[in-house]
Amino acid sequence: MSRSTPRLAEAMQVEACPVTEVLDHVAGKWSIGILIAVAHGPLRFTEIERAVGGISRRMLTLNLRRLERDGLLVRTVYPTVPPKVEYDLTPMARELYASLTGLVDWAERHRSAIARARAAYDTTEQRTADAV
Repeated sequence: MSRSTPRLAEAMQVEACPVTEVLDHVAGKWSIGILIAVAHGPLRFTEIERAVGGISRRMLTLNLRRLERDGLLVRTVYPTVPPKVEYDLTPMARELYASLTGLVDWAERHRSAIARARAAYDTTEQRTADAV
């Protein structure tokens, strides 16, 4: 093995780390819902909270901060009393939204096939567990 191989592996890991981190943020349970909700126009915190059912205020806050940090959301604060804050997608996030809707469409088209595959797998797993 050459001396450059460890350096190459290290360089690849350093470059891949932000990509993996961003994908973890974007693929998270709540992030997809937030991005889809905000894709329909700028929304305030409480509007996003209502659109993404089941999310706690803390989780919403954390996810909004992560998405903003990753350059996917823009947070605009209006100088009013009380302050008005809106979130909107960046151009980069609009591009991502096209991919997300493709994924959602795929999941909808294959929902029944996935359910059948899971049922078949679970039946086989149960028989295997019973046999042991």
